[in-house]
Parts: sequence; C-alpha cells; structure tokens
Amino acid sequence: MDKLASMEAFIRVVECGSFAGAAEISGVSATMVAKQIRSIEERLGARLLHRTTRRHQLTEIGRLYLERCRAALASVELAESTALELQNSPRGRLRIVAPVGYGGRTLAPKLAGWLGMHPNVSVDLTLDDRPEEQVIKGHELAIVIGDLRESTLVARPLRPYRRILAAAPSYLSAHGAPQHPSDLAHHACLGIGYWRHHDRWHLHGPGNQTCVVNVCGRFSANQGSALVRAAAHGAGIVLQPQDALEEEIAAGRLTPVLPAWSFMPTPVNLVYAQDRRPTAKLRSAIDFLIRQLGESHV
Repeated sequence: MDKLASMEAFIRVVECGSFAGAAEISGVSATMVAKQIRSIEERLGARLLHRTTRRHQLTEIGRLYLERCRAALASVELAESTALELQNSPRGRLRIVAPVGYGGRTLAPKLAGWLGMHPNVSVDLTLDDRPEEQVIKGHELAIVIGDLRESTLVARPLRPYRRILAAAPSYLSAHGAPQHPSDLAHHACLGIGYWRHHDRWHLHGPGNQTCVVNVCGRFSANQGSALVRAAAHGAGIVLQPQDALEEEIAAGRLTPVLPAWSFMPTPVNLVYAQDRRPTAKLRSAIDFLIRQLGESHV
C-alpha cells in the first residue's frame, strides 16, 4: 500500500478524530481508511491509535509518527512545488558543450546575452572538439559541427558553418589578388595541421560550381586563431570560419579573397536528449539559441 497515501490518511484521521471523517474528506470509504492505518501499524509493529466507540486518540508512538509524517509530507510538497517552479521559470545551471573555436567565438557571446535575460540561471560551458560523445556525460545541450551519427538524441539545425578566404592588404598588394580558385595554387596558403586534406581546398561558388585546388604554403598550425594572426601579418591567404575573420576584416587587417567562393558549408546542430517535460531553463535556452544561431537568423 502506498506509504504517502497512508501517511495522509493517518493525519486526516487524527485531525478529524474518526475514520468516517477522514474518509469523507479523502473521498474514499471508511473501510479503506482503516486498512491504510492498519497497514502502517503492521509495518511498524505498534499501535498508533487508541480506538474507542466515540473517538480515536494517539498513542505515544502515534504522536511521534504524526510529527514525522507531517514533516515528510511537507518535504514532498516542497519538492513538487520546486519542480513546478523549474517548469515555469528558467532557473538553475545549464551545462552545455561545444567545439573549441565555435564555442569560444560564436556561442559564448550568445550565452552571455541569455544570462542577461534570466537572472536565476547560470551556464557551465565546456569546450571540447568531440561534443557528440560528451553530450551523454553530464551535459544537457551540445553543439555538433558535421554530420550526425545515428542517435536517439534530438538535433535542431543551426546556421551552417561557413569558411571563407582572406588575406592582409599588404600580401595582396605584393602578390596580387586571385581571380579564380585555381589561382590559389600559385599563392602562399596557410594550412590547418589537423585537417585530413589540409593541402586540398574544396571550394563552392556561384551556380553551385565546385573547384578543388591543391594549395601549399610555408606556414601551418593546429589552431585557426594562429593562422588568422599570421594572415593579418601578411603570411598568406587563410581559409577560416567567417565569424573568426569578421573582426579582422572589419578592422581592415584582412581583406576577403574570392568572396563569391567558400569552403563547402558544414552542418551545425544543437543536440539534446529527448524529454517530454523539459525544464523551463532548457526550453528557454533551446529556443534562444535557435533564434540567435538558427538558419533563418540574419
């Protein structure tokens, strides 16, 4: 028999002074209330009430048990009200994981904006270039760049990851600006060391044209930020995410190269576990990030 229901029945019997009164309030039969009290007494091995024909009185054990029952039910009510509050108002800590570059450049500023809108939430952002594996390790949300594996996780598409070409004005002045992707074969191109085909750039242009160029250069690195800095100092032409180059371009330290061409856009997804009743915090974060980083956002 349900312990909490039995506790509630016991409290009502004490408050009403009879099984009949407790039964009327609870909407059940007096026989059912009596069974609930009897089940508690059998479980405890002690009587809770002195039963008389006119009124039931508490035993010493019954008085102690009554106090504990009221405290226990109050704790349950507090837990339920807290859960309902979490469902209705964003609060608590959001745990999210994202690739290093994207998370630092693109995601972090957006999360700061979300924090400003909701004073009762906090963010724990993990930067990891393997977020899909990490999402099941204590994170509620993940940003995944690239094709997704078969999974039971929910994936919401965000704006594709676009890589563009840029170079310093000093480099273009000295070496000329390429007019077609094939011209890149004759330029110093900065390579990202961990790309599998870092010396072959697959570019897409107007009218769905494609061009695969074998490139070379004297500078490579395993971090895109280093390549951007090197390009800004005239080391050559860099191929990096658009958001990684925007600040340098706006400041005039880099100039777009072949602006109609870019690396094949890579899918980006916001990934999370399916939950029929997500918290208000999680719903709010998902909706906000889709508005800010979704495909339709300008």
